[in-house]
Amino acid sequence: MQIDRMTLENFRNYQCFSQAFSPGVNLILGENAQGKTNLLEAIYALSTGHGFRTRKEAELVRFGQNFADLQAQITGQIRQQTLRVVFFSGRRPKQLYLNDVRRKTQGELTGVLTTVLFCPEDLSMLKAGSSGRRRFVDNGLCQLRPGYASALQLYNRTLEQKSRILRDRFQNPTLLEVLPEYSQRLCQVGAVLIAYRARYLDSLGKAATEYHRAFSGGRETLEIPYRTVSTVTDPMAPTKQLEQQLLEHWQSHREAELESAQCLTGPHRDDFDGVLDGLSLKSFGSQGQTRTAAISLKLAQRQIMSRDTGEEPVLLLDDVLSELDPGRQDFVLNQIQSGQVFITCCEPGRLTKAGQTIRIAAGKLE
Repeated sequence: MQIDRMTLENFRNYQCFSQAFSPGVNLILGENAQGKTNLLEAIYALSTGHGFRTRKEAELVRFGQNFADLQAQITGQIRQQTLRVVFFSGRRPKQLYLNDVRRKTQGELTGVLTTVLFCPEDLSMLKAGSSGRRRFVDNGLCQLRPGYASALQLYNRTLEQKSRILRDRFQNPTLLEVLPEYSQRLCQVGAVLIAYRARYLDSLGKAATEYHRAFSGGRETLEIPYRTVSTVTDPMAPTKQLEQQLLEHWQSHREAELESAQCLTGPHRDDFDGVLDGLSLKSFGSQGQTRTAAISLKLAQRQIMSRDTGEEPVLLLDDVLSELDPGRQDFVLNQIQSGQVFITCCEPGRLTKAGQTIRIAAGKLE
């Protein structure tokens, strides 16, 4: 999958932009605040229907204008297609087009342009709390496994219902009569989530290990162990066994849940760790090591999506070269030779042998 050409009108700081792209690496050079990241956000918006720095569509429209028009010619396995998204500065909803035909929902454009994005905020995935890491896993699985997306939606809905019972049971003690039913339902659906996550993280970990090893010249080994409910001895076990082990954990925490009025057990607390040569990146990793590990995870996610869908997503790397040593920078620029890649960079001396260099100043091509 690749973008052959993209045209922008009134998007962010771009009044008018049109550019053909290389099927390999596209290095976007320019000083800070010139519009490099805006180009990546335009590609992401064509893929998803929204920006990655804001969910407010009006903020994507150039200041003082009424609309932003984004168009791209996409070549995939089947044929060449045209994508178009129009955002408006007021409350008017965006317009979506595929091959010049108006579409009602973003779902009708699913799979036409898939992307994997790395931005500096992704560093917090390995350094901050577990919610970002769960979101990373959930987003990856929901794109690949419709059954997982349905199970996750059911689990979250049931979790909210059980949480409400625990909070309200002081005013209405009769609610405790239905509490075991909700707990058992959470264990049933939770077992499905754990089974999906264990297999996904196993594949993701193997691929990320290989990418990180290549990044570091074979000097470092990355692992991402999965951490779930303590009574689960083997997350790869059949779901019936997982369900029983979740029930055991809930039963041992039943009184604590009643006292705290919170759901204390279940896969909504799942996590994975980034471990480099036996040490946690969260506690001991340098900025460069953490950045390399985060990029490796994104590349691994892209590899799994490509393997499962038959289409290699376009890779978007925003400010990925900073804080990487020269060898790792060379890997990003010249060794990621599979599929189409867009990389933003501020360093004027940077060039790529695997594609083309695009220079941006004040929202224009230099």
